[in-house]
Amino acid sequence: MAPKSFRPSLRSLRSVPRFALAATVLAALTACANYSGIRPEATLRETPSLGLDAAAAPVASIDAEWWHGFQDAQLDQLVAQALEGSPSLKLAQARLRRAQAATELADAATLPQIGADVSATHQKYTATGAVPAPLAGSIRDTGTAQLTASWELDFFGKNRAALDAALGQAKAAQADTQAARVLLVSQVARSYFQLLRLDGQLQLANRTLAQRSELLQLVQDRVSAGLDTRLELKQSEGSLPEARQQVEALNEQIALARNALSALVGKPNVADALKLPALAAIKTAANAQAIPADLLGRRADIAAARWRIEAAGQDVASAKAQFYPNINLVGFAGFSSIGLGNLLQSNSQQWGIGPAIHLPIFDAGRLRAGLRGKTADLDAAVESYNAALVDAVRDVADQLASQQSIALQQTQQQQAQAASEAAYEIAVQRYRAGLGNYLNVLSAETAVLAQRRLQVDLAARALDTQVALIRALGGGYTANAPESIAARAGGISG
Repeated sequence: MAPKSFRPSLRSLRSVPRFALAATVLAALTACANYSGIRPEATLRETPSLGLDAAAAPVASIDAEWWHGFQDAQLDQLVAQALEGSPSLKLAQARLRRAQAATELADAATLPQIGADVSATHQKYTATGAVPAPLAGSIRDTGTAQLTASWELDFFGKNRAALDAALGQAKAAQADTQAARVLLVSQVARSYFQLLRLDGQLQLANRTLAQRSELLQLVQDRVSAGLDTRLELKQSEGSLPEARQQVEALNEQIALARNALSALVGKPNVADALKLPALAAIKTAANAQAIPADLLGRRADIAAARWRIEAAGQDVASAKAQFYPNINLVGFAGFSSIGLGNLLQSNSQQWGIGPAIHLPIFDAGRLRAGLRGKTADLDAAVESYNAALVDAVRDVADQLASQQSIALQQTQQQQAQAASEAAYEIAVQRYRAGLGNYLNVLSAETAVLAQRRLQVDLAARALDTQVALIRALGGGYTANAPESIAARAGGISG
């Protein structure tokens, strides 16, 4: 028992507002909140650990509509149709709307709530219970009409943290939508260039078929003249079915590529009406030559991962606030009477106001388990962010390496193709002049065809890699990352 000198008198207690006294008691009871030993373990990766040089020369930003740089009207139209009707993009947009609705719901919890209650009851009261006369055993009408109001006083920031978490998730969904947009456009462009590659290979296969038909006619003439044997004739005839098979195989691949492109755009058979230009007619856009130091701010998927860390951190704060008292201010005002005729009389008025306080004391570990789960979610969000960073740097590095290698390969291939074309012409001239055999012609033709296929493949790969690099660099996305993450990057594990 406390010493007498420290006991407050009854009069002094009455002089203290009851609500202030309750708040004082609650402040003392908050010592019951115990979440010690539960803390995040993951640590955010920082830019230097990824090998990004902040002092490196800046890389020009990518235009949000970068596909116009290829100067192909059909590609522009396909992208516009995809952005308008793609189911995958609409799905991402629906998720964004769902996240925004959750934000509105969390915001509503921070504001006062007002409702109305109107009821009328025709009731017989018990004659043998606790109901006093003259109500006992009688049948009466009762009515109530009143307004109710409540407001949770968020002293410990639970609702505010929940709102911030919902805002973070909404921002993450918004970034996911932009990431889906960049991915969709890049897939359309790459599928379009793949279709051009197959079409180029088909044209080459048709030229090969025509060339072999001409050679067959030449062999037949030489056999008729007694200059060649049936061996050369059978060899020439056998090369035609092989060329026809290659043409048919490419026709099949083109049909499948058109179907895939139409599916991406979201309009069946839209790719069937395309008039495919040659790969050489596609302009190339400017590309980066190094990994930009601000790569992390260029990619929507990384921005989404950062916002999820922010949301998970606020979820942890909200879970910690669950350990503290929950205080609601409630009130009502209206009319209540027995007998509907008396409902709106002044004597039927009623009102009330007061706090409602809930303090968790023993919950069998439910709150600690909830906090531990939210903390694990934060660790998972941080590690997902770290994985996205590493993957982004690798992605850009891969595309840069491929881009540089393809440029060197194209230079060497052009020289090899010029040599093989010259060797083929010499072999044909020697065969016509009777100075060489048909096997020499076939060998030289095989080298030419291989170089022509390689030329088409390298041209298509150059365009494909350029699109992949643009996507890896963010596709024109401008990040809007939470500042608190940058401020807390070094101490997220504390």
